[in-house]
Amino acid sequence: MTALMQERRNRQILADVVRVYIETGEPVSSRAISKRFEETLSPATIRNVMADLEDGGYLYQPHTSAGRVPTAAAYRFFAQEIAAQATLSVHDRDWIRGQMAAAKTTEEITERAGHVLAEVSNGLGIIVAPPMRRTVLEHARMWLLPDGRVVVVLTTPGGNTRDKIVKPNRMFTQLELDATAEFLNRQFSGWTLEAIREDLLGKLATERERYEGLIQSALEFCDPETLEDGPTRQVYVEGTAQIAGAPEFSSQAQLRELLEAIEEKHRLVSVLNACIDAPEPVLVQIGLKEISQAGENLAMISAAYTRGDMAQGSLGILGPTRMQYERAISAVAYVAELFGEALGKSKSG
Repeated sequence: MTALMQERRNRQILADVVRVYIETGEPVSSRAISKRFEETLSPATIRNVMADLEDGGYLYQPHTSAGRVPTAAAYRFFAQEIAAQATLSVHDRDWIRGQMAAAKTTEEITERAGHVLAEVSNGLGIIVAPPMRRTVLEHARMWLLPDGRVVVVLTTPGGNTRDKIVKPNRMFTQLELDATAEFLNRQFSGWTLEAIREDLLGKLATERERYEGLIQSALEFCDPETLEDGPTRQVYVEGTAQIAGAPEFSSQAQLRELLEAIEEKHRLVSVLNACIDAPEPVLVQIGLKEISQAGENLAMISAAYTRGDMAQGSLGILGPTRMQYERAISAVAYVAELFGEALGKSKSG
């Protein structure tokens, strides 16, 4: 934290400027802030602090006579210092629980979660399926096609299936494929593909003669990179119309670029999946140039969802930087918790 932000008074004034700007969308004057402090701070003191905050890169003045507007650094401070301490309102908690409880299949649960996140933020609600390496195997099946390619079908807990047609390095017989699937089912049910691959490589190093044929086959058909879905199949997005209507994207060129990035999806996946390995339970990223040029006006709030103790995929909100962070952060954390629980009980639709 910079010396400027070490003073409690400065942090409180900056937090209030961000809150007022989020509420109104108008540059914030020192008078608007002094009202919130009643008699404790004079308008002159507040003006001086706001000038210091501007020099420190937390505020800027769009016109000389106008009030001040938060920068990306101010939103970052606000999200980390203030909003992360927020708790979900009783109304939001009950509404989210009610929305999620009505869904039974994986598809319904995903749709409901996306809808809830979009509603809470007036932005995009995004759900990303687990990366293939984190997929938990319950049962594997394999079929040989006439041209030598192989259909690999993996069933995950909850009855969901992921399938892929693979072109192996050599010709297999159906008997070999059956033996490979049986080996995987017997030895590795309940493991992630990532963990299976590590174990197989270990076995290959120490017990090569006993396992070589089966392990080589299993490694070929359990390679997460080979089995990985394209990004369009990995991502569910809800609320595009809402974000398209945000005043931050009144420029048609910026809006078109943003909508193209949403359509492509792979950029969303890489930004959203950053939360899986992040130390924070909810990751806030402000200013997202990786998504598009318009990304400097965007914020992403994301969390990993888990099955058991294992991080699976991720979900989150993409919206304008001027959003209600306290509500959004607490809602993302709660939806991630309910989503993971619901997936554990779901059946594929």
